[in-house]
Amino acid sequence: MGQTITLYDLTNTYFEGAVAGVSKAKRGHSKERRSDCPLVTLAMALDPSGFVRRVQFFAGNASEPTTLKGMLTGLDAAPGATVVMDAGIATQANLTWLREQGYHYVVVSKLRQRQFDPALATEVQSAGDVTIKLQRVLDPQGHVLLYCHSPAREEKDRAIDTAKASGLEAALTRLQASLSKPRGTQDVATIMQRLGRTKQRFARAAQHFEITVATDAEGKRVTAITWVKRIKPASAAAHPGVYCLRTTLVDQDNATLWRTYIMLTELESVFRSLKTDLGLRPVFHRIDRRVEGHLFISVLAYHFVHTLRLQLKAHGVNDSWNTLRHTLATQRRVTVTMQRRDGHAVHVRKATRPQPRHQTLGTILKLDSNPGRTHRVLV
Repeated sequence: MGQTITLYDLTNTYFEGAVAGVSKAKRGHSKERRSDCPLVTLAMALDPSGFVRRVQFFAGNASEPTTLKGMLTGLDAAPGATVVMDAGIATQANLTWLREQGYHYVVVSKLRQRQFDPALATEVQSAGDVTIKLQRVLDPQGHVLLYCHSPAREEKDRAIDTAKASGLEAALTRLQASLSKPRGTQDVATIMQRLGRTKQRFARAAQHFEITVATDAEGKRVTAITWVKRIKPASAAAHPGVYCLRTTLVDQDNATLWRTYIMLTELESVFRSLKTDLGLRPVFHRIDRRVEGHLFISVLAYHFVHTLRLQLKAHGVNDSWNTLRHTLATQRRVTVTMQRRDGHAVHVRKATRPQPRHQTLGTILKLDSNPGRTHRVLV
């Protein structure tokens, strides 16, 4: 497969205050829903094991697709390298540029059409021993389209589709009932406007409903609203739990292609750790170099965290960093003070006894079961 570069989706963090002196503090789309604050964008390129190969800071209003060329150029990636991207970066222009430069890529396809036949699928086991089914198709452009079925994703998709469909039908029922209310309107233009807003609100479900609006002979008053649900063939709702990967790696087997892409889901923990556990957000600095220093320290801390996680994964421990923190936090340093009869006090400071899970992690990471040892001080 050659050198593999995993380029994950950009992320951003927000500032507290106006920060007029920070050149890259710009307003844009915030992934934390803090678009009311100035933002700064962080882009990271990672290797297959999850370590950061390059980090770059952009203005808060940077567009995801436009950063790809600069990131790869800065990495001096050799032709034949494989770029694994999030869908937001995989625009047609970027994919064309990658092929022209001799790169391979694995991305989530934006094609709305789905096809999946379990009888033609192969199987692969995920890290959680979940069976993923894979069906391979070649498209006219020479890509492999790998349709992947995940049981967990199917459950999630069905729950969302059911909720959206129920919401749409409830809204249509209210709209139908309003026709017979004393103060309700039957004006065609008004009803069609309300219907349009309802369909826009429940767009995911609306494509599967045939909605009929009946009017009087003059066509000025709505007399009834009826609907029938029919799932569109080859749609996401027709194949819940199915997503499609698109790649130029036609010589790779299905399991290898799926595992290559699934690295992105593992790498989502990178930004979660950076933002929550390692203090990437919010930013309080007011000088450019200090802002970049703040972000870089978070990235540096991530390297230490990821090193620990890789050591644990080698022994079958796949816990998130947040889970590991809570587990390790069960052991504390405590100080006991005892008053002697002669008026002096003895202070004894030592670590609590580790719990079984803590002992397991300590053994793998070669941590002392009694960190800091025991200290006695006579005062």
